[in-house]
Amino acid sequence: QVQLVESGGGLVQAGGSLRLSCAASGRTSSYRMAWFRQAPGKEREFVAAAAVVWNGVNTDYADSVKGRFTISRDNAKNTVYLQMNSLKPEDTAVYFCAARLDILSRRGPYEYDYWGQGTQVTVSS
Repeated sequence: QVQLVESGGGLVQAGGSLRLSCAASGRTSSYRMAWFRQAPGKEREFVAAAAVVWNGVNTDYADSVKGRFTISRDNAKNTVYLQMNSLKPEDTAVYFCAARLDILSRRGPYEYDYWGQGTQVTVSS
């Protein structure tokens, strides 16, 4: 069983930055770690993911955040980060950390095995 705890959300003005953290209770170096978000009245959507592969770290981003958000992981600390820059009001959502028990590239929420409780990000215009 893996427990995930997110932190770092908050209120920020458009154009600002936030860094989210996701601390895992166990070793996650062999898992695909991802960030999703869910805005009110909308479905949970993929944001970014990262997996350790033989030659480094494989990352994947939704088109809506590519070039603005960066996912990174510190396997020694069992922690995954999401650096969010140039934030827009449409980035407002609850952000969830998720873990998949392999490194396969997947974007569907139902394809992830463990979830955190979420952290609110609000971007004001």
